Amino acid sequence: MWGIILILSLWGLFAVYSSTGALAYQKQGGMAEVYLFQQFAFLFVGFFIMLITHAVHYKYYLKFSKIILFSSYLLLVLTLLFGSSYNDAARWLKIPFIGITFQTSDIAKVALILFVARELAIRQDSIKDFRKGFMPIIIHVGITCLLIAPANLSTALVLFSTCMVIMFIGRVSVKHIFYIGAPTVVLLGIGIVIALNTPDKYLEDLGRVLTWKHRIENFNQPSTNADDNFQNDHAKIAIANGGLTGQGPGGSTERNYLPQAYADFIFAIITEEYGLMGAIFMMFLYLLFMYRAFRIVFRSPKAFGALLAVGLSFALVIQAILNMAIAVNLVPNTGLTLPLVSKGGTSIIITSFAFGLIMSVSRYVETEEPNEPENKLSENKIVAE
Repeated sequence: MWGIILILSLWGLFAVYSSTGALAYQKQGGMAEVYLFQQFAFLFVGFFIMLITHAVHYKYYLKFSKIILFSSYLLLVLTLLFGSSYNDAARWLKIPFIGITFQTSDIAKVALILFVARELAIRQDSIKDFRKGFMPIIIHVGITCLLIAPANLSTALVLFSTCMVIMFIGRVSVKHIFYIGAPTVVLLGIGIVIALNTPDKYLEDLGRVLTWKHRIENFNQPSTNADDNFQNDHAKIAIANGGLTGQGPGGSTERNYLPQAYADFIFAIITEEYGLMGAIFMMFLYLLFMYRAFRIVFRSPKAFGALLAVGLSFALVIQAILNMAIAVNLVPNTGLTLPLVSKGGTSIIITSFAFGLIMSVSRYVETEEPNEPENKLSENKIVAE
């Protein structure tokens, strides 16, 4: 798992350096090295945080899960009220006097998964009870997702789906999950149908609803206006240019035309430079990480560790797969980045913390595992006597 993280980080460093050329000419006078060192600095800090996080036994994070969750509520509300906007989305909160912005939904995502894993672990005796086992968890899932949704619907939907998966693995009754999941899907579908059949002038004052509508419309039936499909068209060109083996590192031409080439569409640039083989290998790395995380689940002696590992890994890998799907136009644009690969700042820090939590479960499961056969042997001996 450490090897996978290292390869993704280094690959992301090269990809960001290659894809920030146009941005460097706009803002740094052509010095793309600025973004290279910036990305390296965040990865270095993130790796340091990962090391510290993985060194602490995962059981200690139980104590702070509620504090982190309620703190994330405050941050999400502040973001909705005073957040910095980009493309009509108030997703970032600026730290006073320092000027650094961070995406509060990243913190809320980790906080909620920590909380859900904790609650499932301590409520196993009553987990089949709707009022005592299910409601105390789903209320906080709903609050968090509703606070994230106005500015970042895709993240809210991924987080909601992740929590449903964790609850299913945590032995929550399937019918209870259905009671919440089915109405959510139906309401979302009704909302999409209403939005698609409502004139744009009535949606202009409803936040990002108009943006979501246009993305779905362009995905279902591409607009004849070239500007509406500019990103998707140039992402397809980049992928087509890549062929089987790619143009080589730094050989991308679409990096100069594709908006957000270093963030949302970095997978298209990677495919152009490393080809289909490189794209498949990157997907394989994320899936391999997911597989290793599930191996941890099967070996974890504690419910909290297993649920925490599967929840965080599922959220990170699903985000990665959706980012790749956007680049190849399998789903509408959502604004999700590629974990550890896309250009980022505080998002890399939060992602590194999440990876550190997974590695903590892995480390202490492996430390405790050798003792288990001895314990079982002793128990069998006592029974035999």
